[in-house]
Amino acid sequence: MPATATRLAAFTESVIRGTTRLANQHGAINLAQGFPDFDPPEELLGALERAARGPHHQYAVTWGAPRFRDALARKISRFTGLEVDPDRHLVVTCGSTEAMMVAMMTACNPGDKVIVFSPFYENYAADAILSGAEPIYVALHPPDFGFDRDELTKAFEQKPKAIVVCNPSNPTGKVFTRDELMFILQLAEEHDAFVIMDEPYEHIVFSPHEHVYAAALPGAAERVITCNSLSKTYSITGWRLGYVHAAPEVIAQARKVHDFLTVGAAAPLQEAAVAGLELPDSYYAGLRDLYTAKRDVFLGYLKELGLPFTEPQGAYYVMLDISSFGFATDTEASEWLIKEVGVAGVAG
Repeated sequence: MPATATRLAAFTESVIRGTTRLANQHGAINLAQGFPDFDPPEELLGALERAARGPHHQYAVTWGAPRFRDALARKISRFTGLEVDPDRHLVVTCGSTEAMMVAMMTACNPGDKVIVFSPFYENYAADAILSGAEPIYVALHPPDFGFDRDELTKAFEQKPKAIVVCNPSNPTGKVFTRDELMFILQLAEEHDAFVIMDEPYEHIVFSPHEHVYAAALPGAAERVITCNSLSKTYSITGWRLGYVHAAPEVIAQARKVHDFLTVGAAAPLQEAAVAGLELPDSYYAGLRDLYTAKRDVFLGYLKELGLPFTEPQGAYYVMLDISSFGFATDTEASEWLIKEVGVAGVAG
């Protein structure tokens, strides 16, 4: 049998999806994979019913149905203050997972280097490797998971083509401040690198923290590539709708990558999702309040159990310290929790 590609040896199957499968096998409560436990807003469900009966069952425009891109541009402008041209600044993707792959392949040549903050969402390193690039890891330090500026400066001295920043961070819950993002942009400008932002948790930020859009900061226009998703904001992780937002010169190239990766996102789901993008500001305030309440309940139980953790500033993940549990590895601890306790968490 012919050998498979050697680049695949650099990473394993998804730990997150593997943990979900194990949880399903044992009937465990799944806290491992990032999907909500409640349905999308009624406006989206009604729009989905209408879209299913409408003329939206063939290919949409490869880089996004016009009505969806128009609504998306308006929504981005509403929250960032940027002027967004739906025909020049956007490409619609199959979730932010594809968006990240598109961004990485658009930005990087084989042999380039990409800075990735650690801990990180596992796809980032895989995206870099599949793009032919080499990840450079820079630590985020507990308890607030900030980065050391000297460490980041030294990483940039290796001449990376890009840096990946997830804000709010999966899995640390870190919300990057304006000052931190400006420092990253300054280094990226000095070394002529792209800043690839992944922002699917933009509306899940806990007070007093605030989400700062890197794309709206001074000097960001020509080097920030924003990847985002509708999955978390509207509780539609299964719809697989995301997008890349960047300068026209970048988007022109990103559309080529997207076209040959997936051709396009599902047309009826794009049509239905317009209803979500047009929801009022009160929806986003309610979403934040809902997740704040959920976070407080969960952290309250951890405190009662005496388990050490770091309080997330945003997103919906909690880093739990299991060093006192006595397990040889975090994977062993994760499997024990699933099989013996009936709760699934991600090792890492």
